[in-house]
Amino acid sequence: MQLQLQNFSTLVSNAAAAVQGSAAQLIDLTVGSTLRAILEANASLALWMQWLIVQVLATTRAATSNGTDLDTWCADFALARLPAVPATGLVTFSRFTPTLQAVIPAATLVRTANGLLSFSVIADPNNPAWSQSLNGYTLGAGVASLTVSAVATASGSLGNVQPGTISLIASAVSGIDTVTNQNAFVGGLDAEADAPLRTRFSGYLASRARGTSQAIDHAILSVRQGLTYTLQENVVSGGTPAMGCFIVTVDDGTGSPSATLLTQVAEAIEAVRPIGSTYSVQSPMVTLANVSLSITTPASSAHIAIAANVVASLQSSINALPIGASLPWSRLTQLAYAADPNVINVTNVLLNLGTTDVTPGPAGLVKAGSLQVA
Repeated sequence: MQLQLQNFSTLVSNAAAAVQGSAAQLIDLTVGSTLRAILEANASLALWMQWLIVQVLATTRAATSNGTDLDTWCADFALARLPAVPATGLVTFSRFTPTLQAVIPAATLVRTANGLLSFSVIADPNNPAWSQSLNGYTLGAGVASLTVSAVATASGSLGNVQPGTISLIASAVSGIDTVTNQNAFVGGLDAEADAPLRTRFSGYLASRARGTSQAIDHAILSVRQGLTYTLQENVVSGGTPAMGCFIVTVDDGTGSPSATLLTQVAEAIEAVRPIGSTYSVQSPMVTLANVSLSITTPASSAHIAIAANVVASLQSSINALPIGASLPWSRLTQLAYAADPNVINVTNVLLNLGTTDVTPGPAGLVKAGSLQVA
């Protein structure tokens, strides 16, 4: 039933009408009269109680609850808000005198120039400089700089800092003089907002006790924020038909999700998959898009800056493609024109040395490779 709300003036008018209707003679209800003051005081209390009722009604449904009220509402159904995700990236340590070997330990802290945001060096066994025995990265004699992986110590979008903003070494590292980040830190996400939590809650209820694709969808999306995926049914790796099998291809925006993340996704799917089915979780097969093109700009404009804008537009658009999406060759020309209003003409457009669209397939992902704009 729709709650019929009344404002202050309506409450006073209704009360005055009720009093006058019950009286045998005309009542003085002018402004400043004693009875008018009493009616207005009662109307103020009624208005406050009306607000309390609205607040109570809002917290009785997930659709109108917010913040902690929505959290407690979902908690009754064993569903929690997805936490914030820390930003990750690369930092480059340098030294002025590279005569001796130096070690950059894991957990070394670096900070932005203002000292407000901190980042911690993390282990990367794929980096040739990583030493398990030393629990750090080694710079051999004669090596002046080394780029290593790092993660923001605080989760959230604040960790998505721009290139060159990290310049302070907060931990004592012998033989290292400077630090910087040549590329931006990315991937930082704030805790799940109310609107997506409500959407996921609806999917959660709809997927209960069902071994359907919707249940698999919800399981994957509940692992962490920022995931994209595709689901292929009745096939195994390589595309061979196989009834009762399905493949899940997952990406976290990097094109190469970690083994830990793939394991977490597999565990989530295991809890909801249909009995008798088999599945596999894999990272996407990345296809690099190498682009070269020429642009014409006004003689008075800064050609180099405009070309940089075109490169940035191509890179962001290509890297934003979801799993399985194709990259049309003709799209490159449109992106170049849209990157800067000073682009007069676009010619010699090549995609992987040709003019053929890049079609990665349902488990493939297109990422930007070499981007050359002349």
